[in-house]
Amino acid sequence: MKRRAFCASAAAAIGAAAFPFGSAFTAVSAVTADVTAVTGAGKKILLRAADVEDFRVGLRGQLLLPDVAEYEDARKIFNGMFDRRPALIARCLGAADVVRAVRFARAHELLVAVRGGGHSLSGQSVCDDGLMIDLSLMRGVRVDPTDRLARAGGGALLGD
Repeated sequence: MKRRAFCASAAAAIGAAAFPFGSAFTAVSAVTADVTAVTGAGKKILLRAADVEDFRVGLRGQLLLPDVAEYEDARKIFNGMFDRRPALIARCLGAADVVRAVRFARAHELLVAVRGGGHSLSGQSVCDDGLMIDLSLMRGVRVDPTDRLARAGGGALLGD
């Protein structure tokens, strides 16, 4: 094996092992049932399964519903006093997913909560029966020392 090929395969292996989003790519089954949710005004609504499935398919990240194993961990926040259960959790992998989630919420007038690092002391990063837009997988941080500029993803924590 040539040195260049070895270095490339080693870098790929290290990247795959260090990639923190492994669970973000597990298969989530198609949405086949309507979903009960609530609007920002508190009105109960029924989201058609076809609409929710279109939303799910268009995301690079996951769309979690209460019947999916990853849902329980994804809905938890740092402050355990708040035990809320969103109707949908959009685990965004980038800005396009966030835009898609906001548009879906606006189209259906959904109650929305945005979870960054999950450290909202007042519990506002999770809601009951609405859409939680989860940015926790968007943890990238880039620093440009020349321009003295740092960019951090919406889910970045202090350690990142």
